[in-house]
Amino acid sequence: MQPPDGQSSFLVFSGNANPALAAAIAREMDTSPAAITVSTFRDGETQVVVHSDVAGRDVLVIQPTCPPVNQNLVELLLMLDAFRRAGSRRCVATIPYYGYSRQEKRTTPQEPISAKLVANLLAVAGAQQIVTMDLTVGAIEGFFDIPVIHLHALPVLARAFAGVDPGSVAIVAPDLGAVKRAEAFQQLLAPRAPVGVVFKERPRPDQVAVTDMVGEVRGRHAILVDDIISTGATLLAAAQIVLRRGARSVSACATHGVFAPGAVEVLEASPLERIVVSNTIPVEPRGRLEVVNVASLFAQALRRPVGEWAPERLAASAAQ
Repeated sequence: MQPPDGQSSFLVFSGNANPALAAAIAREMDTSPAAITVSTFRDGETQVVVHSDVAGRDVLVIQPTCPPVNQNLVELLLMLDAFRRAGSRRCVATIPYYGYSRQEKRTTPQEPISAKLVANLLAVAGAQQIVTMDLTVGAIEGFFDIPVIHLHALPVLARAFAGVDPGSVAIVAPDLGAVKRAEAFQQLLAPRAPVGVVFKERPRPDQVAVTDMVGEVRGRHAILVDDIISTGATLLAAAQIVLRRGARSVSACATHGVFAPGAVEVLEASPLERIVVSNTIPVEPRGRLEVVNVASLFAQALRRPVGEWAPERLAASAAQ
């Protein structure tokens, strides 16, 4: 059965990871989430029961693999398998936050490449296309043998700072890995603003030691731009050196608010004036923590005919 004119061709499903974002994306696509039950047995196993007829239909399942990462990943894999076995025509896995993306390479010969393994599992389970946002390393796209649409939250994050004076800001990458992201943010918000970068090292996992900074921030309102906030250690260390270099104030934005236990409290007690994240992961705004909605970016990509899912077309459209 085909949907009425004007409605999405997708049946939209959500697991338990971020039903609010799934509902928001569905609204943007002029539809609503279809019926599914994802529950947990007393022994910890996950059960999936699809209550909608997916035979011959295009299925869109929305599930970030955020904490609890393994639970949400298994939910996604089981949903994909259920849709495949029920005869769906095409299954698109929309993974706003891709868990294990920070384990994309081996640091010793005895380690797995976890991000690649997850990519394999998704394809085996039944995903035929992937839609995701701001992978930690863009090369993860190459781990998939199925099409990947890689979206970026920067247009929405930049709009959150639209009220600032472009002549008074400085854009700062809190580490070398964020330089391209900071430069792209600068082009969206204040093309003539200086771009700086903080140099850091990690003595141990989740610990950060800042070694130096390059860029002019004196007398300016600095904005730190990153992809993920986990413990907050990187942003806190960067904020401190930016202020020592004479910045008038410092704020931060990132796509994914992972927020390890205690991270929000640490950041709220920090010198950061504003902390802006997207809703790829469920986060409640509080105090200086602001949450922006990226549902329209996903819906815009998913509404396009499959033949128009070329990355360059999506990037040009999102920047408008």
